[in-house]
Amino acid sequence: MREFLKIVFGLAFPIALQNLINTAVTTADVVMLGKVGETALSSGSLAGQVQFVMSLMIFGMTSGASVLTAQYWGKKDVNTIEKVFSMTISFALIAGFTFFFVVELFPRQIMYIFSSEEEVIQGGVSYLRIVAFCYPISAFTTAYLYLMRSIERVKIGTAVFAGSLLANVILNAVFIFGLCGAPAMGVRGAALATFLSRCLEFLIVLFYIGKVNRQVRLRSRYFFHWDPLLLRDFLVLSIPVVLNETLWGAGMSANAAILGQLGSSAAAANSVVRVIRELVMVMSVGLSAATSVLVGKAIGEKRLDIAQIYARRMVGLSIVVTSCASAAMFCLRGTIAGALTLGDQAREYLLFMLVVLAVYSLCQSVSCPVIVGVLRAGGDTRFGLILEGMALWVGSILLGWIGAFVLHLPVREVFVLLMMDEFIKLPFALWRYRSKIWLRDVTR
Repeated sequence: MREFLKIVFGLAFPIALQNLINTAVTTADVVMLGKVGETALSSGSLAGQVQFVMSLMIFGMTSGASVLTAQYWGKKDVNTIEKVFSMTISFALIAGFTFFFVVELFPRQIMYIFSSEEEVIQGGVSYLRIVAFCYPISAFTTAYLYLMRSIERVKIGTAVFAGSLLANVILNAVFIFGLCGAPAMGVRGAALATFLSRCLEFLIVLFYIGKVNRQVRLRSRYFFHWDPLLLRDFLVLSIPVVLNETLWGAGMSANAAILGQLGSSAAAANSVVRVIRELVMVMSVGLSAATSVLVGKAIGEKRLDIAQIYARRMVGLSIVVTSCASAAMFCLRGTIAGALTLGDQAREYLLFMLVVLAVYSLCQSVSCPVIVGVLRAGGDTRFGLILEGMALWVGSILLGWIGAFVLHLPVREVFVLLMMDEFIKLPFALWRYRSKIWLRDVTR
């Protein structure tokens, strides 16, 4: 147990801290734009769904790659890890540039997906035109830092994201409200602050790659010459995870779009709930990422009994910390709603949504470490794709769409339907976990 706690504090909590810092960046945008008004908050939040989807695609790529790197790390095969690093970052850059070009060419069409209110659309377009320039560099830094987690190197990620958070908060205040002689730019100021913060991340990572990291290097020859067998392993493991994360991200965006079509009050309340959900789940998500590394490394070392122990303890720890966070959120829901400049209708929606979120989070505290952590660590990625895709799109989103546009239910009832996915997938995730099918070595 002492060794386990040492690992948790050395790996799991730093990863969770990185996730918390990343979420705090979004929280800063929400809080500051919330002070400007509902329209600015809705514009920034809905436009931010684009980078949210891209980030999940990058997370999917790196999660699939991390199955390989964690198990090869257990075998101490650094040369193969370097090949996986270069291959993964190449795919991440392709995704980043693709999102950049699509957003720059079709910003208005993208915003029409999320809202029918012209004022919200205008604000979102102005946000996207600025923030899109950070997509390629953000794809690079995010992929690199996520991969570094899989070889138990987490300090650099914590330092980079902490610096980005500090820069983002300061720049938000300057450009949103017009401090220090700068013009008050509102939602465009939030976009500019995000872009400059991502540039800072990129510069720090480049310095780390060039001057500090001597153990696992990015070698240019591996960017252009991929090992065919390793590429096959990467695609077999990564494609289901990329599809899984993309479908999940698109699903969250679909939820935002459904509620956005029900009015700016519903969109504003949901944008706050989205950030609060990330804050409540930040430890569980961090523990899930750490679980994937620990269990994958143990499998690579052929210590299957240790892999099972780590899996069981990390799931239990996720339940405990998420229960505490969920209870705190439930007790502070009135304070949260009162801290933002929201209309009466949006505030009522928010208070109700936070109650639903408290229950939803408890289910997610189990399914997240099981699917994202345990199953992926053993390469069982296709099951997660099928389960999460079906629960989200055939379950909650379909129900929410029918409730909103066919039955014309009130916003509260629609929100409950949109949150049904975790309740649907929980029993299936537990069954798969107990089957131990995930205990397999995927290295060569």
